[in-house]
Amino acid sequence: MPLSRIITLIIGLIVILGLSLWLIDSLTRLYGQLTWSSPLLGNLLLFLLIVLIGALIATFIYYFVIIREGEQRSRRRNRKVRQVQIPAAKSEAASSTLEAVRQQVSQIQDEVTRQALLSKSREIEANLARGEIQVVVFGTGSAGKTSLVNAIMGRMVGRVDAPMGTTQAGETYCLRLKGLERKILITDTPGILEAGVAGTEREQLARELATEADLLLFVVDNDLRRSEYEPLRALAEIGKRSLLILNKTDLYTEEDKEVILARLRQRVRGFIAPGDVVAIAANPQPAQLENGETFQPEPEILPLLRRMAAILRAEGEDLVADNILLQSLRLGEEARKLIDAQRRRQADKIVERYQWIGAGVVSVTPLPVVDLLATAAVNAQMVVELGRVYGCELNMERGRELALSLAKTIAGLGIVKGAIQLLSTALQLNVSTFIIGRAIQGVTAAYLTRIAGKSFIEYFRNDQDWGDGGMTEVVQRQFQLNRRDEFIKAFVQEAIARVVKPLTQRAEVVEEERQNRLETGD
Repeated sequence: MPLSRIITLIIGLIVILGLSLWLIDSLTRLYGQLTWSSPLLGNLLLFLLIVLIGALIATFIYYFVIIREGEQRSRRRNRKVRQVQIPAAKSEAASSTLEAVRQQVSQIQDEVTRQALLSKSREIEANLARGEIQVVVFGTGSAGKTSLVNAIMGRMVGRVDAPMGTTQAGETYCLRLKGLERKILITDTPGILEAGVAGTEREQLARELATEADLLLFVVDNDLRRSEYEPLRALAEIGKRSLLILNKTDLYTEEDKEVILARLRQRVRGFIAPGDVVAIAANPQPAQLENGETFQPEPEILPLLRRMAAILRAEGEDLVADNILLQSLRLGEEARKLIDAQRRRQADKIVERYQWIGAGVVSVTPLPVVDLLATAAVNAQMVVELGRVYGCELNMERGRELALSLAKTIAGLGIVKGAIQLLSTALQLNVSTFIIGRAIQGVTAAYLTRIAGKSFIEYFRNDQDWGDGGMTEVVQRQFQLNRRDEFIKAFVQEAIARVVKPLTQRAEVVEEERQNRLETGD
């Protein structure tokens, strides 16, 4: 208790005691007078005096015992809540993102994939509730990661629990740090850049663990190689709070150590602060003494422990919240990509179906000029179905407007003429001359419908927006993608089966009927 408060309390007690003595003396005289004249009033006054003194004593005890103790408990509770509670805004953002992810996941048709993503969302939610700080040690197998973990376990202030489990992905330990209410989980991952298929698989697991870390300890034993720099930069770019640890400094002179540290700080400038590049010796080499005995130096990791402690105490809450939010956003992005791929497959099937429907319409009723305007009704229905796949309900009138607008753009860009020339050349190499004239219109209509359909897929994928380049840029890009030799070759082969052969068979039937009529004289 502060000295000023103690002095105030003493003065207050003296004043209260003096007033109490004066009051007792006055009431005693009054009691004597009342008892002489009316014993009942005197006894009542004595009772009230006793009640008043008891109330004063009870108030004193209540304030200094019960209220003070309650305030202390409240302060302890509030301090604990402040230490453990994740920042409200980020926690709410993570919860909202997870709820949105679940809604996205419910749209995924593949049961195995859907359940896997739901499991990930539940795991992230559990991490949000537990609020543990995940520290992951990452780097090549020869950099001394395991030695670093062992050194931390021996020097970290607080309790060290037994390993939580051993897997191919590494070992995880639970630590306690003074001044920090959260548990710290430290994981030793497999080394990266190992040879062989098994090494590649272990590296993939290590990278996955690194992306889930709240704090990343990236361990090297010399200057950064490109194969180490790239994953470190990639992890920093997705928001991983990282420390770059130069290990095995006992193998270098003091001058060489400073040169390497300077190079490391220069290479990671912009995404890792200079103060977060730390030099240590997790497992120093034994030294031979003059008497022949071997001396094992203590690990030199104090700079790292100090930096870790400072970061975890100052930024621990934000690190956990940022990481959970990041994982939620990454899971949402994964779900979005899966849904986009699922929708793309459905949309591609719709486009393929309508391109051959359009080809059939045009080949049965040949037109003087090949134009998408001739198949506007077919394309309008295609647009409506594509919109439905992407959650956009369009009526036929709106579908027809979009189809006609795109058809005019295709015609204005000269794509119709380019498609006719492209397909004419390809068909002439595969189809007899007498049928080529009729086939070219149907196949070109199919090709143009495909260009239109693929363009509309991009339109709906971008929330009914053609992008900065507008409809023209989208159509031109789709035309370039669909004029490649390997695609044209496959497209023409399918067109022959779907359009040319039926036309050939129909022409043969018609010719046979004509010959029969000539023979019968009809």
